[in-house]
Amino acid sequence: MNKAFSWPAAITVLSALFSASLLLTGCGEKTTPVQALEISEGTACALDGMVLQDFPGPKAQILYEHSEPEFFCDTREMFSIFLRPEQKKRIAAIYTQDMGKTDWAHPQGHWIDAKTAFYVLGSSRSGSMGPTVVSFAAEADAQGFSTQYGGKVLRFDQVTLDMVDLRGGIVHDEKM
Repeated sequence: MNKAFSWPAAITVLSALFSASLLLTGCGEKTTPVQALEISEGTACALDGMVLQDFPGPKAQILYEHSEPEFFCDTREMFSIFLRPEQKKRIAAIYTQDMGKTDWAHPQGHWIDAKTAFYVLGSSRSGSMGPTVVSFAAEADAQGFSTQYGGKVLRFDQVTLDMVDLRGGIVHDEKM
């Protein structure tokens, strides 16, 4: 047997090479977060073609990795698309507006990561399509809104398809 060979030394060298390869693999993979896009005069809803600036309440956008972004005139529509299994695409980011900082009647800017937001479901305030899911960056703002207008405060992952289902029309209309 060759006396120059040492298992502990070989394992140390292999371990160092493996660690270096992991470090090199990570190089060049700097990912910058995808930024929210601003709504312009002609920005239309992906579902119904409504011009977003013409309607009150929170808006949303889904930015995909390999296709055009989709804008929604209502957060309920965004959830309805996001939560449908047949709608799964590679999502780069999802944004909604912080209604604690923007004007209800004419919301502009104040985009926040939809997955970290707090939502009020079941309030008396209406968005572009009637009942909406109101988004906030701060839980205290969501609680304050809920106290004033009713509804329940939820996190992104607590919103289910049953809560935002756009199908069924009159069947889901609780105000009739």
